Formats: sequence, C-alpha cells, structure tokens
Amino acid sequence: MTPTEFNEIGRRRVPVSLLAPLAKALNTSTVDLLEVEPAPGKRGPVPKLQRQIDQVGRLPRTQQQFVSKFLDTVLQQQPG
Repeated sequence: MTPTEFNEIGRRRVPVSLLAPLAKALNTSTVDLLEVEPAPGKRGPVPKLQRQIDQVGRLPRTQQQFVSKFLDTVLQQQPG
C-alpha cells in the first residue's frame, strides 16, 4: 500500500519516538493516542495500575525514564 493510500483510508504511521511529545502537545495520554480499548467484558472502574501508567505518560521524560528503570529493576528480580 502506498503512503497516499494509507492517507486516503485514514491510516497513519507515527514513529514511537513521537508519541510522548505528540501526547503532550495534544494534552492527552499516549494510551488515548493509540486508542487502546479495555478488553470486552471488563467493566467498572479503571484498575489502579492503569491509572498510574496514564499518569506516568504525562510526566516529564526524565521522570518517565526513572520510573521505567525502576520497573525494569523490579521485574528483573521476578523468577521466570
């Protein structure tokens, strides 16, 4: 499919590196940009972890990197 065809049918290819700046410029979260929808059948309040991930997405880049490194450290300690 050509780039023109992608534009005509409404598909866009945005580099991952632009998602955070784009979300900030639009005053939204990266999750909203990606249109991630909850799995069917899951209703009710948004889980705490999802709210925290959304909040991290709105932090300055240096703080996002700190949180990411912290998560990497914790996850590396888990077996399997």
